[in-house]
Amino acid sequence: MRFDKIYALSLRHIYLICSSFPRIIDLIYWPTVQIFLWGFISKFFTLNSTYYSNTVGIILTAAILYDFLFRASISFNIMFLEEIWSRNFTNLFIAPIKISEIITSLTLTTIFRTLIGLVPATILAIPLFGVSIFKLGIPLLFLLLSLYIFGVTLGLLVSSGLLRFGPAFESVAWASLFFLAPLGCIYYPIEILPNALQLIAKALPLVHIFEEMRNILLNNSVNWFQIIKSISISIIYFVFGVIVFYLSYFGAKVRGTLINMGE
Repeated sequence: MRFDKIYALSLRHIYLICSSFPRIIDLIYWPTVQIFLWGFISKFFTLNSTYYSNTVGIILTAAILYDFLFRASISFNIMFLEEIWSRNFTNLFIAPIKISEIITSLTLTTIFRTLIGLVPATILAIPLFGVSIFKLGIPLLFLLLSLYIFGVTLGLLVSSGLLRFGPAFESVAWASLFFLAPLGCIYYPIEILPNALQLIAKALPLVHIFEEMRNILLNNSVNWFQIIKSISISIIYFVFGVIVFYLSYFGAKVRGTLINMGE
């Protein structure tokens, strides 16, 4: 794996973003709208709910973390789809570039796209609603790491679907995360779910991430075991996602569908 190739691939996507004002506006617009929407909802709950009375903006904090996950997943998908839309897909795979270099460059550039959209929205939440995710302290870095790994994993799985089924699979890129959101217990404790769904939910890193977020904000304590568990589960899913991507790629080569991907 050559880092100069990874750098070149990453730089290409960064130039595409920075040279396009509409792209930047699109990245910033949706997270900001989410902050306003959930900020007012958060205010309502903190004023009318005894459960959230001890923590101002717990719902808004959850919304920011969830949007980080959503942006990470969508950013990976968008950059992969842009290769198809620009008809550069075939050139990418016939060039002397390894699959690992493509995955690494997309993974690194994903954090750039995600932060462009989320940082302004996060900063706005502080003066507008008096809510700062930085109140989570050092554990915030590890929670974001787990969310980032899992978001990239979802991007890998959707990209694998694009390789296997073609551009028709594109709609799944927009809906992939919504399938998991109800089981992620983003805005409510896991006890709300039926027992059968709780077992499924515990196999996802999202439950452990958002349960720990609420634990820190409500109880002012940190369960490091829960955090390590969420990161470990995310890494397992990431390895699985990489394997699926490789299998989809080699399967597409055997079927000869790579050449038609951008058509």
